Amino acid sequence: MTEENHTENAVRLVFEYDLDASPQKIWRAISIPELRANWLPEQDLSQSEPLTMIQGEQASYRMRETEPPFLESVVTFQIAANDNGGTSLTIIHELDASRLRLKPRAANTNMQSVMRAA
Repeated sequence: MTEENHTENAVRLVFEYDLDASPQKIWRAISIPELRANWLPEQDLSQSEPLTMIQGEQASYRMRETEPPFLESVVTFQIAANDNGGTSLTIIHELDASRLRLKPRAANTNMQSVMRAA
């Protein structure tokens, strides 16, 4: 699987699991809000509707931290049948860290230089 960065400042965690359950069962657990709450509690979501959804294959949700600096991230669930008759589940948690980076200062700070006498 190839990972593509959405932004240059993205921080990304990827978790891969092989589950015994069928892809349809995993899809239900991710796409039905009452069942999804076991994986992603409603209070952790920035919005309850998925950002993107490919039926039976992928769903992405926006999350928001409850403490300052209230960063937002996107969690994507990717589902595929594996060779054992179960499901390969990939969870990608991506944080846009651009708010955490310091802004570059101009080379000319328009400050007076102070010289010391020897």
